[in-house]
Amino acid sequence: MKAKALRPRQAWLLAEFLPHLAWPDVPFAPGLRELWLEVGFGGGEHALALSQANPQVGLIAAEVFESGVCSLLSRLAPEGKPPHMPGNLRLFTDDARPLLRGMGDGALAKLFLMFPDPWPKARHAKRRFVHPELVAAAARVLRAGGEWRIASDDPTYQDWTDAVLAGQSAFAVTRASKRPEGWPATRYEAKALAAGRAPVWWSLIRR
Repeated sequence: MKAKALRPRQAWLLAEFLPHLAWPDVPFAPGLRELWLEVGFGGGEHALALSQANPQVGLIAAEVFESGVCSLLSRLAPEGKPPHMPGNLRLFTDDARPLLRGMGDGALAKLFLMFPDPWPKARHAKRRFVHPELVAAAARVLRAGGEWRIASDDPTYQDWTDAVLAGQSAFAVTRASKRPEGWPATRYEAKALAAGRAPVWWSLIRR
């Protein structure tokens, strides 16, 4: 999704570098033990940290905004340096909801939703990724014992998430007011804290 005109380097990253990492066109390197999915990776720092810390895991990082995709690509291909082609990271640049629904039962070991667009207006609630319909889809594709991590700094989305999760039984839910140990930091958390907003983190374990 385009927000504004691309700079020449961004255009190069999308045209020449992205095809080497695009999911599902480019398969993962062989030998990976698990499959993870991050929905809406923003600037990509969280996805990159996950992939680097877990080389045995295949991570599909989904983001529809070209600016975010370019941000992650620029981390992998810094200007003036040889590009890095990680065998365990693939980028999906379309809506992640059909991707999730199309996965097989128990295909995922982990799912990540870090600081999503809150869609604050009531008439837009159906667009929120945390939604009863999507919770059911996530429960189907996550294997038993798999984890879905969610974070939000938006009070409306926090209340909405609490209400949606209270109405389901597929996951055991833990709610925290401090980022759990081992969860990579993101720029959105830093922005929220700087602005005086209090993030909430949820860990959902598939029963």
